[in-house]
Amino acid sequence: MSAFSNIWKIKELRSRILFTLGLVFICRMLSIVPTPGVDAAALKALIARTSDSAAGGVMGTFDLFTGGALSNLAVGTLSIWPYISASIIIQLMTAIIPSLERMAREGETGRQKLNQTTRYLTLVLCVGQSFGLAKLFENPAALGVERLVLFPGLPFEILTVLTMTAATMLTMWLGEQITERGIGNGTSVIIMVNIIARLPGALYATVLKFIPMGGQSAEFNVFHLALLLGLAFFVFAGTIALTQGVRRVPIHTARRSVGNRAVGGQNTYMPLRVNYAGVMPIIFAGPILQALGWVFSRIDKDIAWLAWLRNFGFQLKEGHGLFMLFYAALILFFSFFWVATQFHAVRIADELKSGNSYIPGIRPGMPTAEYLDMTMTRVTLIGAVGLIVIAVIPTVLSQLIGIPPLLAGFFGGTSLLIIVGVALDTLRQVESYLVMRNYEGFLKHGRLRGRR
Repeated sequence: MSAFSNIWKIKELRSRILFTLGLVFICRMLSIVPTPGVDAAALKALIARTSDSAAGGVMGTFDLFTGGALSNLAVGTLSIWPYISASIIIQLMTAIIPSLERMAREGETGRQKLNQTTRYLTLVLCVGQSFGLAKLFENPAALGVERLVLFPGLPFEILTVLTMTAATMLTMWLGEQITERGIGNGTSVIIMVNIIARLPGALYATVLKFIPMGGQSAEFNVFHLALLLGLAFFVFAGTIALTQGVRRVPIHTARRSVGNRAVGGQNTYMPLRVNYAGVMPIIFAGPILQALGWVFSRIDKDIAWLAWLRNFGFQLKEGHGLFMLFYAALILFFSFFWVATQFHAVRIADELKSGNSYIPGIRPGMPTAEYLDMTMTRVTLIGAVGLIVIAVIPTVLSQLIGIPPLLAGFFGGTSLLIIVGVALDTLRQVESYLVMRNYEGFLKHGRLRGRR
C-alpha cells in the first residue's frame, strides 16, 4: 500500500493522474448527454426486453463497451470504437498493401502518416455508423418497436450524424492527450472506464439476490458468496497469467570487433506472447455470430433452405450449445489469423541475421524463420485455448449459477481481458515513475510486467 501513497508524492505523476481523471470525466459525460429527439425510455425497454435474443446480445454488448451510452442513445454512443475499428483495419491492411507496409517501416514519419490515415478513416466510419443508427431508430420495426424517435426526418439524421461524429472525434483526441500527457494508453483507458462504469449496477443486481423479498427466501446464500469470491480469484489469476505469459526464445549475439572495442557476445531472449492476439479474437467472434443470428432470424421466406437458416439463426444466441461451439471455433480461427497477419517470422529472422544474432542450435535465415513460426504456432494454440475458456466463463456462470449476465461478464470474456490488460499497462507505467524516483514499486521482488 505504500506504493499507492508514494504516487501522490511525485509531482509529475500526480499531475498526470489528475489530468487523466479529468479527461475521463469528460468522456463519461459524453456517454450521458442524450441525442436530441430520441425516446430514451423506449430504447432502454427495448434492450431489456430483447436481452435474450440475438439482436439484444449485439445491443447489450455494445452498450457495455460504451458505458451505457447506447441505452441513452447519447452523443457519445459510438464512443472510441470507430477509431478502434479504423486502427484494426489499417493494421490488417499494412500486412497486405505494400505501400502501407513501406510507410510503417519509415520510422516516426511513417507512423505519423499512418496515424493521420487512421483519423481520416475514423471520420468516414463515424459518419456511416451514425447515419446507420439514425435510420435504424427512425425505422425500428425490425427491432419490434413502433417508435424510438420523436421527430423523425432529415433534420434528426443530420443532427445525429453531426453530434455523434463530433463526440467520437473529441473522444479520440482526448485519448491521444491521455497517452501523451496523462498515464496509460488513452484509448485503452477510455474503454476500460466505460466497462467498469457498468460494474456498480451489476453488483447491485447481485446484492438483491442475497436479500429476501416478498416473504420468500433469498435466491443466493453464503455458499454462493464463497463460490463467487473463489471464482473471482482464480479467474483473475488465470487471466493475468494468460495476459503476461511469454515463451522465451534464447538469442545470442556474436562477439565482433569494432575498432579497438569488442561488442556483442550477449545472451538475451525474445519473448513470444502466449496471448499474442490479445482480445481481438473475442471481439471478432462474438459480434459476428450475434449479427449472423439476428440476420438469419429475420428471414420470413418459406423456402426450405431459408427456413433452415432462420431456425439456425434462432439457435445462434448466447447460452445455446450451437452458439458456444461456433464461438470457440471462431476464437481459435481468429487467434491464428491474427498471428499469421501480424507476426512476421521471416522479417524477424532477417533482422536477427543483420544484427549478427542467432538462436542457439538454429541456423540463421530461413531455418530461424521456420523455427519461430513453429514455436509461435504451438504457443498460439495454448493461448487460443485459454481465450476460449475465459470467453465461455460468463455464459457458464449465468446459465448454471444464475449470476446476473451483466456481472457474469466481469468474470471473463472481453470485459475481463480488457480490464486486466489495461490495468497492468497502467500500473507498469506508474511503477516506472516510482522506481525512477527511488521509491519501491508495487512488488517487493521482481518488476510488474505489462501485456506488451
